[in-house]
Amino acid sequence: MIDGPYFVLTVLGVLGTALVAGVFYGFSTFVMKGLATLPPAQGVAAMQAINVAAVTPAFMFLFVGSAVLCAVLAVVTFVLWPEEGTVELLLGSALYLFGSFGVTMVANVPRNDALARLEPGTPAAASYWTAYVREWTAWNHIRTVASAAAALSYALALT
Repeated sequence: MIDGPYFVLTVLGVLGTALVAGVFYGFSTFVMKGLATLPPAQGVAAMQAINVAAVTPAFMFLFVGSAVLCAVLAVVTFVLWPEEGTVELLLGSALYLFGSFGVTMVANVPRNDALARLEPGTPAAASYWTAYVREWTAWNHIRTVASAAAALSYALALT
């Protein structure tokens, strides 16, 4: 059984990855669907505003802090190599670091950056918007599942 500071780190891993999964789930299930129903100029402008508003200390602490915590859990697991929960801890860390944080950096952020460079009412923005919604949402589904699976994996390590 995991105990002491290692237990606290694992519980924080469950909470952090689950909260991130919840944010991403909201985007996958209704935010992007709602934005997609808007005329392209309004959808682009709204998503640009959301992308700016997302980079707040509160969200970045949760998102990046969870990545740091997952990395710490992975290192501690390799060093301590506990009798129970090793696979679950390493799997949870990999799921979040690659499937959530990594996918964000290589798939979602570049699309957000491309969208930010567009003027909402232009033909270029309208043309990009349809592909952006489809592709960004598909990658977001992956982030959602990876974050939720990381939380589940960490929770299983505690049992």
